Amino acid sequence: MIIGIGVDLVEVARIKEMMKHHGRRFITRVFTEGEAAYCREMKRAEEHYAARFAAKEAALKALGIGMRKGIAWTDIEVYLTDLGQPMVRLTGGAGDRADELGVNHVFLSLSHTKEYAVAQVVMEA
Repeated sequence: MIIGIGVDLVEVARIKEMMKHHGRRFITRVFTEGEAAYCREMKRAEEHYAARFAAKEAALKALGIGMRKGIAWTDIEVYLTDLGQPMVRLTGGAGDRADELGVNHVFLSLSHTKEYAVAQVVMEA
């Protein structure tokens, strides 16, 4: 049964500006070390950061809560399987909310261009 669906569209330029303006503070507040390490290795890192930011927003929408007290950006982590499939790991407050809802699987789809990044999250029980 589908518990929640979320989608988010992010302008890559917005994320690039946040990175320029806030530097490392923005990266460490929003992204896990694994996400940051992956993005740093990419040719157009800002696109990959933007896609992961969109995934976090989409996951919050699917959880039906947004950024509430007790949930950190890093509670939602995007990682890749051995085959390159993007997945979402929910921990902390986001993991607690997923447990409350009975979520047992999270589906994630990402796409990005030079201008935009989009993510869709579907949570299933």
